[in-house]
Amino acid sequence: MQQKKKNKFVQIAIDGPSGAGKSTLSKALAAGFGYIYMDTGALYRAVALYFIRKAVDIDDQERIITGLDSIEIGLRYENGEQLVFLNGEDVSRMIRTPVISSAASRVSAIPEVRQFLISAQRDMGAANDIIMDGRDIGTVILPGADVKIFLTATAEDRAERRWLELKSRGTDDRYEDVLAAVIQRDRDDASRDASPMAAAADAVVVDTTGNTFEESLSLLMGIIEEKLRGKPDGAQAQEKNI
Repeated sequence: MQQKKKNKFVQIAIDGPSGAGKSTLSKALAAGFGYIYMDTGALYRAVALYFIRKAVDIDDQERIITGLDSIEIGLRYENGEQLVFLNGEDVSRMIRTPVISSAASRVSAIPEVRQFLISAQRDMGAANDIIMDGRDIGTVILPGADVKIFLTATAEDRAERRWLELKSRGTDDRYEDVLAAVIQRDRDDASRDASPMAAAADAVVVDTTGNTFEESLSLLMGIIEEKLRGKPDGAQAQEKNI
């Protein structure tokens, strides 16, 4: 049975680079703990998709900033899955391509885009027991999160995971191209002026290179349980079963 903290919902922030397994692990953890899962990267992907469809140069910051007023992004949860809606259209699958991933990294570097989406993320975190993943959750979006984890792995390991995921969806992307995109996105995310990707000072850094999904899940579950048990009014994470 889910138990909430007094006067405050539990917030768990999981940050890290592209392909580290944040989304799949966060989904499984949220299901096990009975929390809401929010993939914040999907919001930036939806913004990128909008402008690509409009044939707007992703590096044209002025047009992107002025075009934000025409975007409405919604989230819906069905059977434990987060669905992303762009101006009323379900784009959950369309935003999961390397092209959109690269474009999302570039639009996310624009301060006005981040501000456009930050309120929605914080509002969701303030109203639910939540596991939120991204690149600046523990440093910017939820700096007071109960648990902060920075999840990483080698670029080669992350690229292979993403490549296999894309193959399972029927795409013909080459591994070399996926690896190049992962490396470039790391550079973009770490060097942007607006909320660059970085581990929070109080985050637990977890390297999952070579781990199976089950190994990584068990490791993160243990970290979260330990952190929440340490809270005097915390949720009794040890009673959750994954």
